[in-house]
Parts: sequence; structure tokens; C-alpha cells
Amino acid sequence: MVRGFFCILNVMATELNERAQILDPPAIQRAVTRIAHEIVERNNGTEHLVLIGLRSRGVDLARRIAGELTLIAGTETPVGALDVTLYRDDLDKVGPQPVVRKTEIPFSINEKRVVLVDDVLYTGRTIRAALDGLIDLGRPRLIQLAVLVDRGHRELPIRADYVGKNVPTSREEQIQVLLTEEDGEDRVVIVKP
Repeated sequence: MVRGFFCILNVMATELNERAQILDPPAIQRAVTRIAHEIVERNNGTEHLVLIGLRSRGVDLARRIAGELTLIAGTETPVGALDVTLYRDDLDKVGPQPVVRKTEIPFSINEKRVVLVDDVLYTGRTIRAALDGLIDLGRPRLIQLAVLVDRGHRELPIRADYVGKNVPTSREEQIQVLLTEEDGEDRVVIVKP
């Protein structure tokens, strides 16, 4: 009986080490609201502002931020979706048949203030690919970056303008963002090896 109890405790401790929640639904909502307020403040409103989310969870976050911007500024902010698969510098490592999803930006980005939105900022390589993709689509006035989680370990000189939460991690750990639109729940967890 006692041995079984300690086995259960050991399994529970192992599970806790593997997945620790770092953001719950209210914390995600607070981060989105704060990012929206910071965007309005830094850009003196939402005029000429567009949000471009990176497939897939960045698009969902961009839509949430746009909803908050509407509440704050009283006007709707256009939201687009960008797939960066073909712009990646590690395309040969992704697999023999990488999944290419649709880029949907039904408005001009010329002379716009573009806020790129992604879920996790890590090495900076995905954002570099996104910048290449944006430049192929037009010439924005400026490009800013909003991320829900910045985990560090940059390999390129890229920095987010708006961050929901900074989470120092080791290179072996992973950050997993779960959003209701994609996953049926809102949570951000750190996955340890």
C-alpha cells in the first residue's frame, strides 16, 4: 500500500516536470489586452495599422488583438495571415513534403504600420522568414513584432516590440501554446525533456 502511494507520487512529480503551465486562460487574455494597449500607445492610435498573424496560432492571436483594438480605438483593424514555409532557411530539415498553407492578406501593406503577430519567439528565424515574405508583398512604412511568449536563445538580431510574457528556457525545453481556436483550450505550457 505504502509502496503504491510513493509510485503515484513519483508519477505525478514526473508529469509535473514534463509539463508546467506558465499561462492560464485569464493570463493569456491579460497579455493580449496589454499588447493591444501598448500597440495603440506606441502608434498613436490605429490609423494605417494592420495585423499580420503567422500561421497558425499567430493568426488567432492577431484576431484577438484586433478585437481588443476595436474595443480601445473604436475602429476595426484589418487582419491578415502569412505562411512562411517557403521562406524558411531550414526547409530541407522540415521534411520531404512540407505543408504549405495559404497566405491571406486581402489588403495592401504599402505605407502601412504592420504588426507581425506570432505565438512564440525563439531563434528569430521564423520572423526573418516572415520579413522576407512581407517584403515580397509590398513596402510597409514600418514593421513591429508582437509575441505571446519570448523564450530567448536568439540566433538573429531580432527583438519583439510587444511581449506577453518572457520565459527563460533551456534549449532542450519547448513552449507549447494551446489556443481555443486550434486546440479547444487556452494554455501555455513548458515541456521539459
